[in-house]
Amino acid sequence: MNDQYNGALDVLTTQLVEDAGVVVVVLTGEVDMVTERSPLAKAVEALERAPAGLVIDLQGVTFFGSSGMALLLTVQQDAQQRGVPFAVVAAHHAVLAPLAMTGTDVLLPLFANLPDALAAVRATPAVPPQQRR
Repeated sequence: MNDQYNGALDVLTTQLVEDAGVVVVVLTGEVDMVTERSPLAKAVEALERAPAGLVIDLQGVTFFGSSGMALLLTVQQDAQQRGVPFAVVAAHHAVLAPLAMTGTDVLLPLFANLPDALAAVRATPAVPPQQRR
């Protein structure tokens, strides 16, 4: 499933991919206050399916603003509340620099590539909502 936002200056494509029960939200383009709603909606949609895990893949992101950081923290919190293991793929300057400058990088489970993120999510047991405190 693909969604594309075409603004005057911004382009963001959001794609959901399932990999053996883990949903991967793949973002390509610019994540800013104008485009952040689409990936947030897709991530929430994915979490509502109660997947075995959720990965946000930022390898194709060319601009990552403060709205992108808020997006990741919101999705992480929602995943934790639902007991769904969560990871983020980020390996290049456009994403890592803003995360590091704000200290957000230490709050997120970051991985340099998709296979490592998938392995980490699969190694983390999901916690059913009735077992959470």
